[in-house]
Amino acid sequence: MKYERWNVAGACDGLAAERLVENGYPYLLSLVLASRGVDTVEQAAAHLERERHLSHSPMLMRDMGKAVERIQRAISAGELIAVYGDYDVDGITSTCLVIDYLKNAGGRCLRYIPRRIEDGYGLSCDAIASLHSQGATLLITVDCGITGVEEAAFARKLGMDVVITDHHECKDVLPDAVAVVDPHRSDCPYPFKSLAGVGVALKLVLALGGENREDALFARYSTLAAIGTVADVMRMEGENRTIVYRGLEALPHTDFVGIHALLKEAGLAGKAVTSIQIGFVLSPRINAAGRMGAADLAAELLMTDDPARAEELARQLCELNRERQAVEQSICTEAIEKIQALPESERSALVLASEDWHQGVVGIVASRLSEKYSCPSFMIHLQDGCGKGSCRSYGGFNLFAALEFCSDLLEGFGGHELAAGFTIREENIPAFRQRMNDYVRHSWGGKLPVSSLEVDAVIAHPGRLSTAEVEALSQLEPYGSGNARPVFALFGAVVDSMQSVGQGKHLKLRLSKGCQKFEAIFFSATAEQCGICAGQRVDAAFHLQLNTFRGVTNLQLQMIDIRPSRYPSRSESESAALVRRLVEDGPISAQEASRMLGSREQFVRLWRSLAQRVGDGDLEAPALPLLRALASDLSGCESFLRASLGLAVFSERGLLSVRQKEEYLLLRLTDRGVKVDLYACPYLDRLSSILTPRN
Repeated sequence: MKYERWNVAGACDGLAAERLVENGYPYLLSLVLASRGVDTVEQAAAHLERERHLSHSPMLMRDMGKAVERIQRAISAGELIAVYGDYDVDGITSTCLVIDYLKNAGGRCLRYIPRRIEDGYGLSCDAIASLHSQGATLLITVDCGITGVEEAAFARKLGMDVVITDHHECKDVLPDAVAVVDPHRSDCPYPFKSLAGVGVALKLVLALGGENREDALFARYSTLAAIGTVADVMRMEGENRTIVYRGLEALPHTDFVGIHALLKEAGLAGKAVTSIQIGFVLSPRINAAGRMGAADLAAELLMTDDPARAEELARQLCELNRERQAVEQSICTEAIEKIQALPESERSALVLASEDWHQGVVGIVASRLSEKYSCPSFMIHLQDGCGKGSCRSYGGFNLFAALEFCSDLLEGFGGHELAAGFTIREENIPAFRQRMNDYVRHSWGGKLPVSSLEVDAVIAHPGRLSTAEVEALSQLEPYGSGNARPVFALFGAVVDSMQSVGQGKHLKLRLSKGCQKFEAIFFSATAEQCGICAGQRVDAAFHLQLNTFRGVTNLQLQMIDIRPSRYPSRSESESAALVRRLVEDGPISAQEASRMLGSREQFVRLWRSLAQRVGDGDLEAPALPLLRALASDLSGCESFLRASLGLAVFSERGLLSVRQKEEYLLLRLTDRGVKVDLYACPYLDRLSSILTPRN
């Protein structure tokens, strides 16, 4: 089991979904819409509609007019313009988008993307001085610069004008620049605040082109903007949804030959590409260049007009991505070892540091650790007494606010609520670790979140699944933050078979529910990790996908999590009802009494099993899996029924405290070494009297 809790949306297979089905919407699509609060035909039509045009004029952004005026003047005068980007996918696509426009408009350009390891994030005075020495008189930042107060002042001192375009959170003081374009400015009236850096860059280009060219420019640059928006995990709503929808639509015939080469090298040429493939196939390959210190390779790929050169660069990016994966796995293994050695007081926020970790990869590892341990993670690369850190959030925790709270311990920081970077002196790390852990615990009221999976809908009618139903889910695309790919669940399914595939890295399963059978694949999982075996009743959570093999397309479950079922079988429900009837003094037949009343040895085994599992503290565990585990320790007839009765008997005798909390049982042993007569329990006495009537 990967997640401690599954949160199932309330609507599930309810009346709202059925109303949509009755009005012609497919079953699965109706389930998802209803679970997300869309419960009328009118709302469904509006929710599924995908705008083809951006809603807001770029001129609504504060300082956009100033930016346009200065850039157009530079183009007209033949000035050398430096475009300063970032080394992630958002920054690389932003840089290429702006430079491509400027060159097509007749501008003279320089491209500068910092090297992650040598230069670090954001503006640097050394880089600005180098660009100035090459003759640049105007500096345009994309996806960075909003916190570069000192660097902007340095550029001004050299005689360079600066236009900043960014989408990161602003601090109290803005850089002194010709224009500062960032929708997060407190005085910016732009209605949509969730644009990626490349979204802001796109808005700049649309403003430069003017209203007459807006459609043509959007068509040309939508694919670049879509890739950067998906990669930066922006909320998939409003203008972002329009950008990604149009970008995916334009992808097969984009003018950028490097994108075609990358699609071919990644095995996606000629296939329908969705936001999922952008996020999990294309983006990591572009990102690998920046993470491994070669962001210019990715920028060159996106900007080259030479198909042969594009193919070579695409191969290099894929090789860099494989190298990145190996480094990431090594760092993750070492980080987990460090976490296991941490005291409990330092596990609310994971603050880890090492001189051996690759600075470009620690951010990805932080993401994995946050998901695995359900808390914010801070991974720090140390060199010469200074640390450069990447951090990732969990459960909506605001990283930017947390870093502000610890700013006196930091040399600098920047980023979003959910992902950020920072610089720290090595001697300040212990104090930072303690303060961040205290801050996280206080933010969550002393109760840390448990790992949770959001399930859109439980499939109550497995027979209604089909390839056509899965295809209809594409109407929800594009997926992303705020519009997640739907998660479905089957409760009480049976594992018919399971086998390891992919050199033991993945798990292939066949599940059944009633007369319906389903093929499933669980990536990066083993049977041991899942804690399941063939023949077991399980709950399965998954995405639905279509898998084509040898020309045949079938429905497949792409597993997200699997656990011993927390939903009773018919016999388990009957057993629970029978014990409840006994406790409530309802009618019990002699046959039922015989089934319930076990031997003294079974009670002894049950008590030993409880003592081992509960120990000296409290045990909180899912009720049904716990009862099944206790029953397996009993052996003999009617083990589940007698385990359920045993808990009731031990509780009545004062040996055990039992409380029900939703689907969980909270147990505590309360015997305190006192011996009691179990058979003096009224439940057992009544069963005995039924079997041996008293005269």
